Amino acid sequence: MGPQSAVAAPGRGALVEGIRDRLRGVHERIEASGGNPETVQVIGVTKGHGPEVCEAALAAGLPALAESYAQELAGKAGQPSLARVRWHFVGGLQTRKVKRLAGTVELWQSVDRPRLVEEVSRWAPGARVLVQVALAEEHGKAGCPFPAVAALVGEARANGLDVAGLMGVGPTEGGPEAARPGFRRLAGTARELGLGTVSMGMSADLSVAVAEGATLVRVGTALFGPRPARAAVRAWGQ
Repeated sequence: MGPQSAVAAPGRGALVEGIRDRLRGVHERIEASGGNPETVQVIGVTKGHGPEVCEAALAAGLPALAESYAQELAGKAGQPSLARVRWHFVGGLQTRKVKRLAGTVELWQSVDRPRLVEEVSRWAPGARVLVQVALAEEHGKAGCPFPAVAALVGEARANGLDVAGLMGVGPTEGGPEAARPGFRRLAGTARELGLGTVSMGMSADLSVAVAEGATLVRVGTALFGPRPARAAVRAWGQ
């Protein structure tokens, strides 16, 4: 049995309705920030939550979900009830885990180095990817440096990958406004390279991201509540 989600409610219907209400709230935030809820795609980040939350998210109108851990994504994707989910991978990806996820991931959002380009093109030829760009100099934050983005995009294309756009993660400290300069630069770089997808913004800073040109936002807490403890996630993933 998986870990209990923080948004679990008595009965599946209540869980679905709760997520649907939260999704409406996210759409309202997008609109208030100058975005169009019909064109800014919301990806539900379900890492740490069990399959029942993923099923409810699907029923609530979120066909695309994202995970950050290869083992957890593989376990959820193997559930028959989640066969219709379009999975995104958004976390730091070890090259040795690519083979396991090939054929499951629809959009690889965290391609940030040549070695990863090689592995994705080897095990998932023609895959749709985003190049992850480093927006903040923080320990543990992955991403390709801005000066190397064009070269990495070119290398990914040369390896037959479909580079849809760029992805970035805002800084942890400083509040939403601290993310604005990086988001603005990311959107500008995507335009310069002729890339249409700009994946930036999460629950805390999505309003700033949308105002700066996000076309895709990755939302977890605002839809599903706080994640369970990491120890519980590991237990579920096993």
